[in-house]
Amino acid sequence: MDRFDAAILDAIQTNNRLTAEALSKLVHLSPDSCRKRLARLRTEGYIDADIAVLNPARLGRGLIVIVEVALTSERPADLDRFREKMKAAPEVMQCYYITGASDFLLILSASDMADYDAFTRRYFFAEENIMKFRTSVVMDRVKTGFSIPLPFLNDDRTTQ
Repeated sequence: MDRFDAAILDAIQTNNRLTAEALSKLVHLSPDSCRKRLARLRTEGYIDADIAVLNPARLGRGLIVIVEVALTSERPADLDRFREKMKAAPEVMQCYYITGASDFLLILSASDMADYDAFTRRYFFAEENIMKFRTSVVMDRVKTGFSIPLPFLNDDRTTQ
């Protein structure tokens, strides 16, 4: 990874639809070099996914809920079972296995409180391994996204 790779990553994390030609103007490399670097960065796992971030409110899913979930048992099989259920639940936008008072942190969308209540009945109350869950409702999406700072972007350091 060098500063050109970092510049490419920085550009596509805010707009993953940039063409190689547009990237070349931003990072001062040829379009062919940008294409090759982008392919390598994908192969090496620097780019996790090419996704579109949708507007939940426009799609009738404007209630965003953050839920902390504590399990009764943290045996690996129980953790894995919960992980798989959350991966399969279409309402769950993000799921994190965390340290602290809870075991998981979920970010999910619902159409309204009745929809969220139905979710809790299906996934929490029907599950014997859920000790408790705590819900916070998002009042305003102040900042959303997945961009991360690239500290070596503006210097000539490289990383292996």
